[in-house]
Amino acid sequence: MSLFSDLDFVKENYPLAGHTWYGVGGNAEYFAPVQNINELRRAITRASQQNLDIKVLGQGSNVLVREEGVKGLVVKLEGDFSKFEFRGGAIIAGSGVNLGKLVLESVREGLAGLESLTGIPGSLGGAVKMNAGGRFGEIGTSVESVELIDMQGSTFSKHKPELVFSYRQNNIYESIITSVELSLTPADSEMLLKRVQEIWIYKKNHQPVNRRTAGCVFRNVSGRSAGEIIESCGLKGAENGKAKLSEKHCNIIIAEEGCTSSDIIGLIEKIREKVRELADIDLQLEIDMW
Repeated sequence: MSLFSDLDFVKENYPLAGHTWYGVGGNAEYFAPVQNINELRRAITRASQQNLDIKVLGQGSNVLVREEGVKGLVVKLEGDFSKFEFRGGAIIAGSGVNLGKLVLESVREGLAGLESLTGIPGSLGGAVKMNAGGRFGEIGTSVESVELIDMQGSTFSKHKPELVFSYRQNNIYESIITSVELSLTPADSEMLLKRVQEIWIYKKNHQPVNRRTAGCVFRNVSGRSAGEIIESCGLKGAENGKAKLSEKHCNIIIAEEGCTSSDIIGLIEKIREKVRELADIDLQLEIDMW
């Protein structure tokens, strides 16, 4: 009998490739597309009781799943977690909300603060968890509070004085973000839309859009661009199987048709080895490798 046989929304041996932007990788031992807080609580407490690893999958835009798949429970927040509402100058949004949609809706409402995230894919929860951003700004500056649930099913909040954001991280540990309050500033919608268009054009010119990627693979190093470091080591366009380093942005790996997780992992290791050899730098991953 399955550990989750009484939870009909939990699926076994579920393929994850279709849920990631790379479109590669194996299956989740258990997969729970939860629709509300009660389903989430039931799934994670059961997994915790059985000492299973628990991972949260947003829109898979920053995840590389190995070919052997993922042991334990993978949770995906849907349903109630995909809703949001405006309250004055704030947005209250579930973790599963599409970040791009949130950016555009805030611009239409004449609220500034998220336009710097234009072109960054993924869910709101994933964006907050890694403090997503780039040269134009980071999401952490707009986060007022988060609602959380720990692995024992207890819910609690963290507010701005308690929240600490830094480069690609924060102080939210051992818990799942269920919703976020974002504090924004009233502004002219047309001006904001123009800013969104400017950022999008910049990214289109400097990044491979509409390709199978997971964004930047490596973290920047002490303020230095990882992409520039990689390019300086002569790795532009480097390939491994069907995985190729972008010609436009040397910190983005493209998964070509027929690519496998092993192709991407092999290219990652090739890049790290070369950079270690030529620049004496040990590149750290920005993407999550499961």
